[in-house]
Amino acid sequence: MLTLPTYDNKLEPYQLTGEPLIPRAPNVPLTRTAFAAAHVVSDPLAERDPWIGSPAVDWDNTLKFRNWLFDQGLGLAEAMDTAQRGMGVDWPTAKELIERTMRDARAHPLKPRVACGAGTDQKPLSGLKTTADILAAYTEQMEAVEAAGGQVILMASRAFPAISAGIEDYAFVYGKLLEEAAAPVVLHWLGDMFDPALTGYWGAPDFATASDAVLDIIMAHKDKVDGIKISLLNQSYEEQFRARLPEGVRLYTGDDFNYADLIAGDGEHYSHALLGAFAAIAPAASQALEALAQDDLETYHGLFAPTVPLSREIFKAPTQFYKAGIAFLAWLNGAQSHFIMPAGFQSAREITHYAEVFRLADQARVLSKPEIAVERMKLLLKLHGVD
Repeated sequence: MLTLPTYDNKLEPYQLTGEPLIPRAPNVPLTRTAFAAAHVVSDPLAERDPWIGSPAVDWDNTLKFRNWLFDQGLGLAEAMDTAQRGMGVDWPTAKELIERTMRDARAHPLKPRVACGAGTDQKPLSGLKTTADILAAYTEQMEAVEAAGGQVILMASRAFPAISAGIEDYAFVYGKLLEEAAAPVVLHWLGDMFDPALTGYWGAPDFATASDAVLDIIMAHKDKVDGIKISLLNQSYEEQFRARLPEGVRLYTGDDFNYADLIAGDGEHYSHALLGAFAAIAPAASQALEALAQDDLETYHGLFAPTVPLSREIFKAPTQFYKAGIAFLAWLNGAQSHFIMPAGFQSAREITHYAEVFRLADQARVLSKPEIAVERMKLLLKLHGVD
């Protein structure tokens, strides 16, 4: 029995009720590509001045978590915003992370698919004043990802809105990058709820105009576009956009609120997955996708349905702080020995949030090691004066 704080400033007893899922690999090939976007943890003993400079990454724990995801048959989206790009993790750290992860992926018996974020964050915004500057920065990172053996994800760059780039500016830069890419890439449309600095991306203030702009880019270079990740937390927007994609170009949902219905599809179109939520609910995600591959929609929805309230809590506003909840669950599940994050990011969420994540994770059956989870939750509660 635990005593957990609530959002109405009370303490209430809580007894675990969920029957935990046992993490395992799927028994059949999946019919959806599924990338889990993973976080980074810092070495608590080596970290100095965590708000300043490069983090002291705990490589053992960071890579241990990635292998935990690989073991469950999931692919990995590496060095994305989930890994605190631009929020504690700089480009030199991200580059090393990509290289280390790719080595582990090549050595893993399941040969997981790994896609890696290429952006412009090695340069300050003050040094990215023109489209030529942005193109050069992207090219440097794209080449590093390709050299490491990863698939390229062209991450959304804050540099475009910072220079008030127009539709033609995006078309120029992305067109050049797609021409240069050695293999098909994944585009990345990240909404301003994840990063306010990306407001007006694709050079348009509204969804309809922005959709037209990026679809023009895709149509002009569709042989170099594997797919596009959309993270707008709006199911209707994604479904509208998905229906307009040319054949062979995937929609990777980044909608951490509506992923179950979007991945299942509407009978004509469906989404693949590139989700931070999948790092939090990995056993449910892997086993739900296994059920979908077997046309067992009852089991699919039965596994996913209780994870949606958990994901909505993790990704609540301010949404950009969601990484803390993912790291917290990795710690509760014994996939990492702590959840100390670059820039002290674990403090971005309050104890009432962590208590609610604990409850919902139990009810979603994703506390795979309940005894460890209870012990660690009690430690965190004591740290916050709840004994």
